[in-house]
Amino acid sequence: MKKSLKDIFGKMTGLDDRSLKSLTNALENANLPGFDYLEFKQSVNALQEMGMDDKTAFKSAFAAASTMGLTKEKLIETAKHYTKVLAHEMDLFDKACKSQIEQKVNSKKTEVEALKGKIAEYEAKIEQLKERIQKSQATIDEADENIKGAMDKIQGTKESFDFTFKSVLNQITVDIEQIEGNI
Repeated sequence: MKKSLKDIFGKMTGLDDRSLKSLTNALENANLPGFDYLEFKQSVNALQEMGMDDKTAFKSAFAAASTMGLTKEKLIETAKHYTKVLAHEMDLFDKACKSQIEQKVNSKKTEVEALKGKIAEYEAKIEQLKERIQKSQATIDEADENIKGAMDKIQGTKESFDFTFKSVLNQITVDIEQIEGNI
């Protein structure tokens, strides 16, 4: 039975499940026709699960794949294709993070700055405007909490994605090194 890419690349503990699913879906959607790096990775994984050491699993999977026309060059070329897919996903994720920061943080910062300006005006007329100052200060306090909460959430998501991205990319990079050195 063919294992999902999520099961294959998600072996490391601490990976963000949502990020891993997003990355492996991108890999699956960009899967090249025929037997390439992804199918090779699945074969290696199956051999490792049968107790075979990494070097033997790589060589055995490649030996079997070479009977289907897979060359070392094509294997490396297709593995590099998938690193480009991951890089594209990172770019998309970074753009989404920037958009979220703009929507959820910067707009609140702008709102806070505008309210601070009003507070300065209200202080000039302190006796008649005390009630308005108190309401505006409460809005600022709430906005600061919202900014911190939004930034913490975005940063946590980014850290989880970065960790997962680095893990998947590292696995492919290590595989490329093993392919280059062992096949």
